[in-house]
Formats: sequence, C-alpha cells, structure tokens
Amino acid sequence: MYIKIIPVLLLVGVLNPIHCETLNPVIIVPGDGGSQMDAVLNKTSVVHFFCRKESRLYNIWINIKELLPAVIDCSIDNLRLVYDNVTRTTSNSPGAEIYIPGFGNTETVEYLDPSLQISVLGYFADIVNSLTKWGYIRGQSVRAAPYDFRKAPNEMGVYFIKLKNLIEDTYIMNNNTPVVLLAHSLGGCVSLYFLNNQAQSWKDKYISKYVTVSAPWGGTIKSLLLFTSGYTFDYVPSEPRHMRRLQRTMPSSAFLMPSDRFWTSDEVLVVTPFKNYTVNDYKEFFNDLDLDFAYQMRIDTGHLIRDLKPPGVDVYCVHGQDIPTPHMLVFDTDSHRWPDDPPRYVYGDGDETVGVRSLTGCLRWVGQQKQEVNHQVFPKLKHLEILSSEYLKDYLKSILFNNN
Repeated sequence: MYIKIIPVLLLVGVLNPIHCETLNPVIIVPGDGGSQMDAVLNKTSVVHFFCRKESRLYNIWINIKELLPAVIDCSIDNLRLVYDNVTRTTSNSPGAEIYIPGFGNTETVEYLDPSLQISVLGYFADIVNSLTKWGYIRGQSVRAAPYDFRKAPNEMGVYFIKLKNLIEDTYIMNNNTPVVLLAHSLGGCVSLYFLNNQAQSWKDKYISKYVTVSAPWGGTIKSLLLFTSGYTFDYVPSEPRHMRRLQRTMPSSAFLMPSDRFWTSDEVLVVTPFKNYTVNDYKEFFNDLDLDFAYQMRIDTGHLIRDLKPPGVDVYCVHGQDIPTPHMLVFDTDSHRWPDDPPRYVYGDGDETVGVRSLTGCLRWVGQQKQEVNHQVFPKLKHLEILSSEYLKDYLKSILFNNN
C-alpha cells in the first residue's frame, strides 16, 4: 500500500495523443444535479393555474426555460419527492413520472441543458471531447451511468444492477478490458457504495482504476443550505427558496450532510440567534425546521458510507483546494434571517463547495487496502470548474495511458 502522486509539471504539455489497440474503457458517474431528467405529467392538481397538468415526455432537468422565476414552482412541484415513513423510501410527486435518459451514453452528462449546449452549462463535455481525441469512442469505450440524483444509495438498487451490467458489457465490448470508473462529487459517494457491495473477485476482473473528482467523502456544510435557505447550484436563474421545496425532499440532500466521523460534537455547523447546531444536533435541527421526514431520511442514509470502507481497487483521488469554502452557516441579522434568507458564511479551505477535510477522506484508505491510493491536489480549482481544467485532463491522460 502506498500513495503515488504524479507531478503535475510533468504532465502539462508533454503528453501527446496516444493510440493503442485496446484502451481501458471509461464509465462516467456524474454528481448531484449532473443527470438530465425527463418527465411525463398526468396531474389532478397544480400549484398555479398556469402549470400544465398533462404532457408528453419532455426534458425537465436541467431545462433553463422550465426554471425561470415565472414557472419554476411548476417544475419544482413536478420534481419533488414524497417520503413514506413506513417503507422508508421516496416516490415521485403525484401525477409526475420522472425518467433518467441516456444510460450507457455520454450525451446526457456532457451538457446539463440539452437545448443549450454552451460552456456555462457544460459538464463532462470537455473531458469526453478529450477522450475522443485520445482514441476513445462514445458509446463504446467511453460511456456514462446517469442516475436519479435526488435519491441516495439505499434507494438505488435497480440502478446498481444496471451499473454492474454496464460495466460487464463495456468490458466485453472492449476485448475483455477492465473499466476505469470516473466519478464526480456525489457520484464518488454513490460509486463507493456500489464498490463496497461487490465481491473482490468481481472488482479484480472488471475494474482497472477508480478515479474520483471532488468527492465529498465526509459530507459538506453546503448540504445544510438545502434544508434552510435553499441552493441554486449556481446556475438555476431563480431564488434559492424556490429550489428548497425540491431539495428538502431529496434523500441525497440528507446523505451529503456532514458526517460525525469528520466533524466533532463541539464544532458548530449552523449558528442562529436562538441556538447552534452540531453533527449531534440533527434531530433538533430538523425538528426546529418542522422537517421530521428529513430527519428520517438522514437516519436512512447517514450510515451508508459512514465508515468509509475502502473500495478495494486502485484509487486516484483528485480535487481542488485553496479556495474559500463555507465551514459554518451563520443566520444572525435581518439580511440573514433564519431559516429563509441565505446565511453568512464562515470560511475555511476547500474547493468552494466541499471542505478539505471531506475531500481528503480518501487518504483514510492508506494502509486499509492492498491496492494503490493515489492523491492529487489542484490548487485554486473549484468543485465544478475542475472538470474543464487542462490540469485534470492531462492528469487523467497520464492515468489512462501509464501502462502503454
């Protein structure tokens, strides 16, 4: 077991396109908000008179036109989930059926809005374009496994069956060549849960490398925004409170809350004029927000990767750093009123979205597995922007071709 860091300066500008007979195929696992969603409506009631009750299949996420201030309430009502405290699972909003298109292909993870293929809404486009320049083929040697990012791994059993089949099919399609899993953000946590539940003999055969980018291994302070003031993902053109109605119903929001394995009981996460909250106060936090179902979702999801069991494959853990990142939410004045106004932040180190203590959680695997644990930091690269960075693409290229 060892940590192997590839010097970045050796990567930039010196690696030319490499062509070989058999490339290790790449399967992309996107992050929170990183899968497109389609909807079919057959509703008996709507939140506004102008919201449609019926529809054919249409793109709902991310569809900027459907998220404009005038109509966002319609879309959020269609996207929200309903928690069942008996089955401890969620279901779609009544009258709305949500589908995740493009499984196995990369098109739906390259751009977030299929009708606006512009750089600001680009996701994995730069990486996929680079892979094709290096000899990869869309749909054959570079594929994707989008999923319902509203859910947490405890509700993703069908997806994990599909992911396992996709890996095995891709292995066969590429001359029995093991696969590289490339996961971003929440996708890192989802894929870790998947790998933790596969036999070691299966992983030895089908997985070549596990590349994680910006994964929040111990959760993120920003997830608490999803239950308080809401969060726009920095590209939804409406106020955060509109998004909150959806985000509060998402098990993945609870799944991403700061873990008590990374934060101690005396570290304050949220400050209000009335009381403060730590990782030991989640029940009270949700009770004060009148969100008991959200606390139940935290109970359902908080343990899923809490122990951070090593994946049992070669790891390449990549993230940004040296960017002010929220480490505490402060609701303390008339302009930061609890819980509806966006809070004031107390900052620490991270990638703007995830703190460094969570990003470096992968280092806990050193000495816990016989496979490699490689760690690469790119200073000043943000959580999402890292995917379009030349530094990341050069590093990825070195990983893919280091045996050829």
